[in-house]
Amino acid sequence: MQPRARTAVAKGPAPRGAGEQLTITGFLDNLARKAEVHDPMRPATRLFVVVLALSLLGFLMQAAFVATTHAPREFVSELRGQAMLRVLSVGVMLLAFRLGPAGLRRFLPHLVVLSAVLLVLVFVEPFRAARNGAFRWVEFPLGARLTFQPSELARIVVVLWVADRCVKLGSRVHDLRRGVMPMLMLALVFFLLVLVETDLGGSMLLLICALSTMWVGGARMLPVGASLVAIGGGAITAAGLFVPYMRNRIAMWFGQVDNGQVSGTLKALSSGDLFGVGYGQGGFRNDGVPYLESDYVFALVGEELGVVGMWIVLALWLAFLWYALRLVLSLRERYEALASFGLLLSVALQAMVHVQVVSGLAPPKGMTLPFLSDGGTSLIVSSFAVGLALGAARKTHEELYPCTPSNATA
Repeated sequence: MQPRARTAVAKGPAPRGAGEQLTITGFLDNLARKAEVHDPMRPATRLFVVVLALSLLGFLMQAAFVATTHAPREFVSELRGQAMLRVLSVGVMLLAFRLGPAGLRRFLPHLVVLSAVLLVLVFVEPFRAARNGAFRWVEFPLGARLTFQPSELARIVVVLWVADRCVKLGSRVHDLRRGVMPMLMLALVFFLLVLVETDLGGSMLLLICALSTMWVGGARMLPVGASLVAIGGGAITAAGLFVPYMRNRIAMWFGQVDNGQVSGTLKALSSGDLFGVGYGQGGFRNDGVPYLESDYVFALVGEELGVVGMWIVLALWLAFLWYALRLVLSLRERYEALASFGLLLSVALQAMVHVQVVSGLAPPKGMTLPFLSDGGTSLIVSSFAVGLALGAARKTHEELYPCTPSNATA
């Protein structure tokens, strides 16, 4: 059976017969048959609008936060910095839109090496920047204090590399020794590099995104699932046994150790009631909840905007997922479809983990909510990831409609 031209992933097996199972590629192909997406720029445009709405809401929440936690002179400086960061993120997104995943494909070996070097630099003076006992940031001595979190970049680079390998391997992606194992080994190397930063959540997110891209790319479910269970379970067990910092986080989740931060976030969420205490009127930012502007910004939304505000944020993220799926299913090139899937999954999973942590459904983890939280690396990298996916949609659009005026002048 020949693959359909508009399908986002490689064709799955023929219709199921006796004893056959429907693979994830077959499932997505069946879903693509039902999707009535003719122009990928439609979901791409809507996805761009959703991201802008999230970023605008994030700017408003950060403005209210700094207005009540900083002196007037500092407030102006912080607000200007937030505005410049949001403008820069849009610029980065537009740059990635012009590049697309294909524009980075030939540079992937160099990007893999660069990401690994940056992950090592977090332990090297004078580049390392420790916060709360964790080494996750690289600080560049350029006069102004400029920090960067390499694990954010590493996640999207690994996803792009896995997507590229799946396409180049073709049918050999099913081969455990020549297909799955080389990809798994590289993902494991980056998993360990992030894990030694005492970032269990970030390392697990990287691993899940890489393995999910492998799975959608055609790798068999059994070795991929077994790898996730073995590596993830082993890492969590080892962290609980040998790393006091992570053991304490896990104990907090199970209620064996009191965590004032989690208790504070739950109180902030519950205090908002239906419509919240009012924009900029929250009291927990100054009493009881550290990092409310970044790692726990969803609690700030719940406190000030209430259940209505939380539902608006969740609705925006559901829209993000829906338009992301429609975009991926409408792409023609397999590499760009796989890369876009992994990139958008990375952003969506990060948001999901953030909401779970704030709600007490996951162990305490310093993970930002993309586009809403204070954090330059997260905002820029998330914008870059979304921009690459939008660029893939642009390329497919230009292939489908090569004679449109916009393409003729591009």
